[in-house]
Amino acid sequence: MTIRKELLQDLEQRQSKLLVGGGDSRHAVRQAKGMLSARERLDIFFDPFTFQEWGMHVEHSCHDFGMEKKSMPCDGIVTGVGRVNGQPVAAFSQDATVGGGALGQRHAKKICDIMDYALEGGMPFVAINDSGGARIQEGVESLSGYGQVFYRNVLLSGCVPQIGVIAGNCAGGAAYSPALMDFLIMTRENANMFICGPQVIKAATGVDCTMDEIGSAAANAGISGNVQFVAEDDRHAMQIVTALLSFLPANNVQNPPHAPTDEICLDPDESMNEILPEDPKGTMNMYDVIERIVDKDCFLEVHRDFAPNIIVGFARVDGVVVGIIANQPNVKAGTLDIDASDKGARFIRFCNAFNIPILTLVDVPGFLPGVAQEQGGIIRHGAKMLFAYSAATVPKITVITRKAYGGSYLAMCSRDLKADMVFAWPTAEIAVMGAEGAVNVLYRNEIAEAEDKVATRKQFIDEYRDRFASPYMAASHGMITDVISPARTRCVISLALRNTLTKSETRPPKKHGLIPL
Repeated sequence: MTIRKELLQDLEQRQSKLLVGGGDSRHAVRQAKGMLSARERLDIFFDPFTFQEWGMHVEHSCHDFGMEKKSMPCDGIVTGVGRVNGQPVAAFSQDATVGGGALGQRHAKKICDIMDYALEGGMPFVAINDSGGARIQEGVESLSGYGQVFYRNVLLSGCVPQIGVIAGNCAGGAAYSPALMDFLIMTRENANMFICGPQVIKAATGVDCTMDEIGSAAANAGISGNVQFVAEDDRHAMQIVTALLSFLPANNVQNPPHAPTDEICLDPDESMNEILPEDPKGTMNMYDVIERIVDKDCFLEVHRDFAPNIIVGFARVDGVVVGIIANQPNVKAGTLDIDASDKGARFIRFCNAFNIPILTLVDVPGFLPGVAQEQGGIIRHGAKMLFAYSAATVPKITVITRKAYGGSYLAMCSRDLKADMVFAWPTAEIAVMGAEGAVNVLYRNEIAEAEDKVATRKQFIDEYRDRFASPYMAASHGMITDVISPARTRCVISLALRNTLTKSETRPPKKHGLIPL
């Protein structure tokens, strides 16, 4: 006995209608802007024919303000599970052609169901946001739906990676779920994210502003720091998500996808010696150092447009996945300021949550001085770096290239914060303060009385560096594992990573530490 043909035809007709979403005309308008549909975004992300949709036949439950007359295919959202490079990933994609992609009770339930499955299955969760916000007609049920989503964002946090894509509107309460996720990718055009729009700001404060100033990708990535990646379009956004997932474990009880090479190249890289300027005050581009340490073309920088005085990102060293935190002397002399401290601390805590070894490259003269920094809470923000490194139990490797002064030396993963290995170049200066400032304090009278002040000052500076700031002084006190030539940096780091991958460290039992938020 075979199934009745009319049942199969009915199924096909229902599916065809649902797959169109809000209709071809609405899709055409968005396509003209260079935007993909909700389903197209998922199609280009997942391996072919691996996506299993959840809740295709769900419809909205609201019957007020004439909504009972409207068709709401899939309730404005596509959810399900597929495979990315063979690995399972849970995802949703909001359909703005259906009711503006607004969130209602059943829309929220579809999101919560797939998030619950991601947690139970131990797989990454990807959210493609394109929504006008809460469905007004559903009143408090819409607000309740957002609350349930936020709660699950927190449940998933630290258990499975959460990655959000801002591919269209993301306004008001809709912005908070992405804000609770680990990484956000935002398309440069056709997307915005904000709490209050220009009209609301004008009405409440009298201040005129534009959407570009408050909600654009440039504003969110470079000024507020809400967004970690800016994509050129929808396709590029999904490529970034795929690249990001290639460095991450599926969940917090797995190791990252290390692929150690059979052999480690121990040959020195003499070109590393050429990076250093002859003048100790000269700027050094830390990207040049990173490029020579990591495997070819594998560095994925995170938060590039925000606080560029510190660099963070993922890479591999002889196949071993590593998270990199590095001062950038080319920007603000590599100082740590409020934004750099927040950026670094957040990245450190992500790496620690997902078992990713941390490599720290140090060239830091101190915390950025200034009234705005002090009044803005540089003490509290700088303490986040101290807390994050101290709390991290993953392998921690530090290389001091040049300056490492005062509290910023400690904040960049010193041995005292339980770095497993700390290496220093011969050019490293490790001290309470820079040589010139220290000489002003220690030798003020001697310099004032000297006839040849310039020569005498240089003599005192050289003496201070040799006696108090030399890496060999730190090494003699056990604060440095070894002093190495720059040319040996890559092979030393590679060996150190291999030798610490089996690290296991426990901490005193407690509910959680209290980071200075």
